[in-house]
Amino acid sequence: MAFRRTLAAATLALTAACATTSQVKPVPVATTEAPAPVAPAPAPVAETKKERDMRETFAQAVAAFDAGDYAKAEEGFREVVEKAPQSLNAQFNLGVIAERQGRIADAQAAYEKVRFLEPGHVPTLLNLGRLYRVQEKYEDAIALYEAGLKVKGREHEASLLNNLTVAYRLAGKHELAEATARRVLARHPDDAEAYKNLALVYYDQGKYRLAELVLANARKLDEKDPGIYNNLGMIYLKLEDRPRALAQFQKAVSLDERFAPGYLNLGAMALAWRDYAGAERSFSKAVELEPGSSEAWLYYAYALDGQKGVDAKKGLAAGEAFEKVLSLRAEQPEALCGAGWAYAVERAGWDKAEGFLQRCKDLGSTSAQDKQMIDSKLQGIAAMRKSGQPESAPEENAPNPAAVGGSGSMLDKVSDEAAPQEGAPAEGAAPTEGAVTPSGDATPAEGAAPVDGAAASPEQGGPAAEPPAETPRAE
Repeated sequence: MAFRRTLAAATLALTAACATTSQVKPVPVATTEAPAPVAPAPAPVAETKKERDMRETFAQAVAAFDAGDYAKAEEGFREVVEKAPQSLNAQFNLGVIAERQGRIADAQAAYEKVRFLEPGHVPTLLNLGRLYRVQEKYEDAIALYEAGLKVKGREHEASLLNNLTVAYRLAGKHELAEATARRVLARHPDDAEAYKNLALVYYDQGKYRLAELVLANARKLDEKDPGIYNNLGMIYLKLEDRPRALAQFQKAVSLDERFAPGYLNLGAMALAWRDYAGAERSFSKAVELEPGSSEAWLYYAYALDGQKGVDAKKGLAAGEAFEKVLSLRAEQPEALCGAGWAYAVERAGWDKAEGFLQRCKDLGSTSAQDKQMIDSKLQGIAAMRKSGQPESAPEENAPNPAAVGGSGSMLDKVSDEAAPQEGAPAEGAAPTEGAVTPSGDATPAEGAAPVDGAAASPEQGGPAAEPPAETPRAE
């Protein structure tokens, strides 16, 4: 069926997925009420009661943010903004909160307000550019970073250049991406981010050993960066060394328990081995950390959907996860059709199943065979409504009971593959030490298409999301 064929094929895209840079993460909340003045005041001036109250409100809002109470933090920052509309940090922090909560449009609006007040505000440029990239608005991100670099005093800002490298790469402009990364290294030879970005340019072009060598330099500069190990894991997947890839992903999350890409990759590997329960655990952590990531929600939905054969409630939960994807990316075919089949598993979800399946059927990409399957399912639901019989789970798609039980089947499989290899690398092992930066002779392949952010894309038709054969991804 097209549903399954596409999902299996999409796995290959996922193994070449977007790679990690720490700049992808949002810049954290500002912790001072306002930036330090450019020049000291000519004489000490006593702080007014209004200023003291505002500073205290700001501090309380920061404390609430740190405690995870975003509602209270937002209330405090809004109060500061109302009293002092020029407070860049309070306005910026409202954007950070909205982003943490997955309210992308609100976050973007908040960042735009800061940018209007101060076009060269680097944290805002970084976070706003990240939002553009998440939405695959790569040209907008490029324009934003280029504009930021034109601001006086920002011409050589490494963070902006590193993010511009990422945006160029995502847009498939590999020559510009490589040149920009080298521009950073020419001025900052110890910039680990630039090495990571350069490695990813090579990775995108299939130059995996070259990418591995460049990442060795990044690792020597910052051995605690989870993104480096995550990207090494992606390389080893491409080199078909799954045990070593798994070790790198595990190393990444051990270094930073909030490193979402690592959980996405661990979940994807579990999904590939039909360890649906293990995949669910990893993806649930990913969506907790990145509630605005449609990709994370899509894979979380796949993991839940894979268990609906033994637990119908998982099917309903999968339907809700697919709906979350649709709230982030309207009318996405995979989520639209996935929701229909997921909700069809139990009577409580039939109303929604009928609506989603009909919308799935109406998609121009739905094949004639898949339309017939949808018609058959809709007729079956109508017949069961009339007879009062409950829906039965499809036997042909029942997941492996051992895998659903979270028995570690994926880890067992990977361990079996690694068993014959004497002297296999230890967890988190790095490429050959002492690797030098590759020369500029390597020319990017013409017409290389970006694959960052690629998500598995099962087409409509099947009653269950068939897991990919190979799935890890890096962000």
